[in-house]
Amino acid sequence: MEKTYLQLITVLCIFALGLCVPTPPAAELKGRKFPHDFIWGIGTSAYQIEGGWNASGKGESIWDHLTHTYPEKIVDQTNGDISSDSYHQWQRDVQMVRDLNVHVYRFSISWTRIMPGGYMNKVNNEGIRYYSDLINELLHYNITPMVTIYHWDLPQRLQELGGWTNPEIIPVFKDYARLLFEMYGDRVKIWTTINEPWHICEFGYGVDYMAPSYNYPGIPNYLCAHNLLKTHAEVVHMYRDKYQQLQKGKIGITMDTSWMEPKTDSDDDREASERALQFYLGWFAHPIFSKRGNYPQIMFDRIHNLSKEQGFTRSRLPEFTADEIRRIRGTADFFGLNSYTTKRVTKNDHNNSKNFPVPSFSHDMGVVEDQDPNWTGSGSSWLKVVPKGMYNLIMWIVREYNNPPIIVTENGVSDNGGLADYGRVDYLNSYLSAILDAIEDGANVQGYTYWSLMDSYEWKVGYTEKFGLYHVDFNHPNRTRTPKVAAKVYAQICKTNTIDWTYRPTLDEFQINAMAQLPEIEMDAKSGANTIFAALTSRSWHSMTLLLLIVNYLLRI
Repeated sequence: MEKTYLQLITVLCIFALGLCVPTPPAAELKGRKFPHDFIWGIGTSAYQIEGGWNASGKGESIWDHLTHTYPEKIVDQTNGDISSDSYHQWQRDVQMVRDLNVHVYRFSISWTRIMPGGYMNKVNNEGIRYYSDLINELLHYNITPMVTIYHWDLPQRLQELGGWTNPEIIPVFKDYARLLFEMYGDRVKIWTTINEPWHICEFGYGVDYMAPSYNYPGIPNYLCAHNLLKTHAEVVHMYRDKYQQLQKGKIGITMDTSWMEPKTDSDDDREASERALQFYLGWFAHPIFSKRGNYPQIMFDRIHNLSKEQGFTRSRLPEFTADEIRRIRGTADFFGLNSYTTKRVTKNDHNNSKNFPVPSFSHDMGVVEDQDPNWTGSGSSWLKVVPKGMYNLIMWIVREYNNPPIIVTENGVSDNGGLADYGRVDYLNSYLSAILDAIEDGANVQGYTYWSLMDSYEWKVGYTEKFGLYHVDFNHPNRTRTPKVAAKVYAQICKTNTIDWTYRPTLDEFQINAMAQLPEIEMDAKSGANTIFAALTSRSWHSMTLLLLIVNYLLRI
């Protein structure tokens, strides 16, 4: 009798909870389909998931060095030494990718696992074999590998030469890329040279945030970008000249920005929005995708004038030669776009009231950013849920760069843990709806890759924020993986090519059992994005429903 009573209460609670959730317009409920050839993907990066930081001959990267030498720079003082342990659990990872029904798995190669010191004088055969096995396993299940050649984990020995500020990086990186093309190019059909150059250069060299954490504003960031763009171009030309015709692959670069929303409709704020987009995205996109090539004119003008005011004898922004401009322009078969959120922008005044360091990227840009406190939050302070921003950003790229083929290579939302991630479900549906709006308005968006496959090491915030569709138990020696609710939803989207707002699966018995094993902080974690679901259903109702589901399950076993 008790079991029947509890089961009845559980059903009633779930029903009541469902009534509290508002429904989108009828047109949305019917389902909106993506183009039949749309590419669905899922992504990870080597340092974030692999672990095995010194296994089988792997060398030290700048992230190994940073987290071991300055653990206080990481929010929870952790590192990626083991992380999700994908170095040993890669077959389970491929099974997860299969279960999501995606076409593409985007992952990165660890430079130091292949070439421990960064140079060709020492190549690690075990590292070569690791990625070869992973690629073969993916292809066995008809999943296309999308390989990122560089995702932030520079060999520490190269950093000691100045890293991306030293032109020596160009031939060394070219050697590294050549080895990857030789080893894997027969099987890898989508390549990305470099992930998020803005983060590499500004967050790595300009401020004390990402490795190598230079905290040297206004000069090395521009040197980094200059060498990075030349490196990218040399690798693309090498691929096109020697490998592309035979290997039949595509190659591009992945850039990142938030949408920069004018804070008001004033001319000044609209100008601030345009300037911010040129500094964040145009800095790297303009040399490759614009008709003229080279850096955006606004960057030339502002950095030249400010450098002169600050007493420099020449602009802090290096200049390309005419040959370099021609060599860089057009070096991408697709526009890789990472974007998660939106910022509001207005102009910094002439008195630098925002008190940006002088010189610095932020002072050069001259834009003040914030976010609307009414925007829905997430597990990350910087990530607000503003789907319209994704539409606006894509359409800006369409106008600015003559509608290039776009692959959204990263988009996702964080929470603080748990499996009932309905906030992530709402984020997925709403951002995909915005992307589909852009496609219907003429944008050439060819694919979407959710970030990320599983919970992993989130750089400076360690393990405190979770982006994964699969939960990882970092306290278990096997790093047990468990699908979240959003994994089921994304798998359904990829299978049907359709956004279906009505599909909101509940936790099954396997998930309930797994959830019962989670630490209390995760079991009670607030759903990642306080979107439609969380805003109109109190946390107490949500928690009570989960509790009753668990009690129901325990009484039946």
